[in-house]
Amino acid sequence: MQGSPSIPVYIYATVFASFCVITGLIWDICWHISIGRDGLLSPPHLVIYLGAVVAGLFSGFEILRRTFRGSVPEKAASVKIWGFFYSSLGSLFCVWGALSMLVSAPFDDWWHNTYGLDVTILSPPHTVLVLGIIGIQFGAMICVIATKNQLKAFKPASFELRKVLDKKLFRLFALSAGFLLTIWFTLLSEELGRMQTHSSGYYIFASAAFPILLMAAGRAVSHKWTVTAVAGVYTFLMLATFWIIPLFPAEPKLGPILNHFDHYQGYQFPLLLIIPAFVLDRLRNHYAYQNDWKLALILATAFLLVFLVVQWFFGAFLMESPYARNWVFGSHYWYFGNNPDWEYRYKYAPWNLESTPDFLKGIGIAFLAALISTRIGLAWGNWMHKIQR
Repeated sequence: MQGSPSIPVYIYATVFASFCVITGLIWDICWHISIGRDGLLSPPHLVIYLGAVVAGLFSGFEILRRTFRGSVPEKAASVKIWGFFYSSLGSLFCVWGALSMLVSAPFDDWWHNTYGLDVTILSPPHTVLVLGIIGIQFGAMICVIATKNQLKAFKPASFELRKVLDKKLFRLFALSAGFLLTIWFTLLSEELGRMQTHSSGYYIFASAAFPILLMAAGRAVSHKWTVTAVAGVYTFLMLATFWIIPLFPAEPKLGPILNHFDHYQGYQFPLLLIIPAFVLDRLRNHYAYQNDWKLALILATAFLLVFLVVQWFFGAFLMESPYARNWVFGSHYWYFGNNPDWEYRYKYAPWNLESTPDFLKGIGIAFLAALISTRIGLAWGNWMHKIQR
C-alpha cells in the first residue's frame, strides 16, 4: 500500500461508542439499585443509545464509503457483503451490535411495563442489549487491530510516524479491550460479589471468564504490557464510575423501601485483576518460547493462584472491615429494597462458606476452567493477531 497512513475517524468513533455503552450500562445498574423506576428515555438509557447510534452511523457510513468511493486497495482489504457492499470486519460487528441495541430498547420498555422491575441483570431484553454491546465493543477491538496490522504495509511512512501511530493504536486497543472486559465482568457480577469471595464458585466463574479475554488481548497485539493495560482500563473505569456516580443525589421511587438514602449507591469495587494481569504479562514474555499448551499451563496456574490470594483477603476486607465502609471502597452501599440491619450484611453467610474438602474440589475445577479458558484465549488471540480486514 502507498500513501501516508493515518487512523480513520470511524476508529475513534467506535471506541467512543464502546465507552458510552459501558458507562451508560453501569449508570443504569446504579439507577436500578438506587431509584428503581426508570423509563425508555431515562438518562442512562440515552447514554447507551448514544453509543449505539454513534457506532451504527460511523460504521455504516464507512461501509458505504468503501463501497461507492473506496479505492481498489481498500476494497481488496475489505470483507464483501451480499456480493456488493465492502466493509471492514469490525464495522460489521459494530453495525450489527448497534441494530441489536436499538431493537432491545422498545423490547425493554414493554418488558418493564408488563413484568415490572428486573430482578436480574440478564433479563431477556437486557440479554439482547448486552449482545449488541458486546458486538460494538468487539467490533471496536477488531477495527483497531486491523488498522494496526494494515499500518505495517505502508512502506513510505517514516519510522517516527509509524511509531506515533502504533502507540495511538495500542492505546485505542487497550481502551476497547478494557471496555469489553468491563462488560464481561458486569455480566458475571451477580456471581462475583464480595459475599462470594470465600466460596469456590467465585473462583470457578472468574477462572472461566477472565483468562480467555486477557490472553486473547495479550496475543492479539504485540506489546510487553498489553494484559496489564487492558486490566488497567477496566480498573480505572470501574473506579471512576464507582466514585463519581454516588456524588449525585438520588432516592428510591419504588416500594418497598427498606433502606433509605439520598444519593446514588455505587455498583461494585473492581476486582483486583490488574495484579494477576501484571504477573501474566511478566510470565508470557518470559516464557514466550514455549508452545501454547505449556504456556497455557503456566499462565492458568499463575492466574488462579494470584487471583485466589488477592481476592480472598481483599474480599474479606471489603466484607468485614469497618474501614471499607466509606466512599473509597463502598462496602456500605446497599439496595433500597434490602433490610439495612440484615445480620449477614457485613459477614459471610453460612451458605457462602464451604468445608475444606469441598473448597479444594472447587479450586480443582477452577484450575481446569482456567486452563481451558487460557488455551482458548491464546488461540483466539492468534486469530485476531492476523486480522487485516
